[in-house]
Amino acid sequence: MAVTVKHCIYCFDVLAAHFEGRESVPPEFDDNECPLFVTWNIRKHGSYRLRGCIGNFDAMPLHSGLKQYALTSALHDRRFNPITRKELPLLSCGVSLLTNFEKAKNYLDWDVGTHGIWIEFEDDSGRRRTATYLPDVIPEQGWDKIEAIDSLLRKGGFQGRITSSVRESIRLKRYQSSKIEVSYDEYATYLEENDIELYPSELQLSKK
Repeated sequence: MAVTVKHCIYCFDVLAAHFEGRESVPPEFDDNECPLFVTWNIRKHGSYRLRGCIGNFDAMPLHSGLKQYALTSALHDRRFNPITRKELPLLSCGVSLLTNFEKAKNYLDWDVGTHGIWIEFEDDSGRRRTATYLPDVIPEQGWDKIEAIDSLLRKGGFQGRITSSVRESIRLKRYQSSKIEVSYDEYATYLEENDIELYPSELQLSKK
C-alpha cells in the first residue's frame, strides 16, 4: 500500500485541530487497513530532529489509525515533552505504512536501507522486551547491521553486556514501508491552494 501526501496533510490537521479545539478536515484517502507509524521532526539550526514517533504493527483503518497516532506520537512519546502549539510551524510529519512482514532466519537476515527490523528478546531479569527501527532510521544513522542491532537492544531496555550469544538469541522480523514526509510549509500551502483558512496567524508565522 502506497502512502500519499494526503496522509501527512491529514495528520498535520489532526494535530492543528487539537490545538485549535476544532474538528479536523475529513480525510481524503481510502480507509484501508494497514500497520502504520507517524513521525514528527522539528527544525532546529537548519536541520530536522526527531520530536516523536509512535505507531502500531497491527493493521488498523487508516482514518482512525492516523488520527490516533498523529496525536499519540506528538503528545505521548515518553522520550520527549509533548509538542506545543508554538512548535507547529517548525514541524515536519512523516507517515509510514508497513508491508511485507517476514520472519528472519537470524539477526543478520535483513538489508540496510530496505528493511525495518522488529526484535524480541529477554532482558537480564527474563522479562520479554521488544523494539523496532523503521527502514529509514538505520541508513540515516550510518549504522551497519551489528551496530543497528546493538542500538536496538539498548533502545528496548537491554542493559547487560551485548555478546554474540545475546544477538543470536534475538527473534527478528523484517518489514518494508512506504513513507512520505511533509513540512509545515507544505501543509500550509495545501490549505491555501484548497481555500482552507483555519488559523491564519500561524500560517503567516511560518512564512516570516
